[in-house]
Amino acid sequence: MMTMCGKSTLLKVLNRLIEIYDSKIKVNGKVLYFGKDIFQIDAIKLRKEVGMVFQQPNPFPHLSIYDNIAYPLKSHGIKEKREIKKIVEECLRKVGLWKEVYDRLNSPASQLSGGQQQRLTIARALALKPKVLLMDEPTSMIDIVNSQAIEKLITELKNEIAIVIVSHNPQQVARVADYVAFLYNGELVEWGSSNEIFTSPKNELTEKYVIGRIS
Repeated sequence: MMTMCGKSTLLKVLNRLIEIYDSKIKVNGKVLYFGKDIFQIDAIKLRKEVGMVFQQPNPFPHLSIYDNIAYPLKSHGIKEKREIKKIVEECLRKVGLWKEVYDRLNSPASQLSGGQQQRLTIARALALKPKVLLMDEPTSMIDIVNSQAIEKLITELKNEIAIVIVSHNPQQVARVADYVAFLYNGELVEWGSSNEIFTSPKNELTEKYVIGRIS
């Protein structure tokens, strides 16, 4: 998808984060979550079930690596230390961070590299066991090694939960997506399977984007 076409704004609508970022924005139409309008669902409950990973890695810098994952668990009523410890380890293993940080879990998250911080934020989002994970260009600001690790993670996670990923990198989209929506100037131009969009797009604008004539 192209830059500045509204894709990040659309993502924030899906779990009602748009209300936090700009209360003046009006949203028309309906977004259905398991058949129910999201605006009829408690916002906190919705955001627990529809997690979000941002473009800029955003761990809680004042908290330790461990507490970055433990804090949201405690905030949602999980108090048993043994259970929290188990979930923290599971989530760090899932994102491939456990072997890198197991001996420094009490170190500040700010000491991690940018790519490690992004994987930590994914682990934090997964801790609450969301049914949907929104990802806003999760690899655009990190190194190639961590980008590849996150792409691999996405291909594994999409078999467990629904993932909606925003990207302006068509090569990445082709690698990880099952279905693709192409947005242009705030409008949905075309939607279809990844194979359809990249091999036989129906819309001229989509074709131009796929072959690199517009960006």
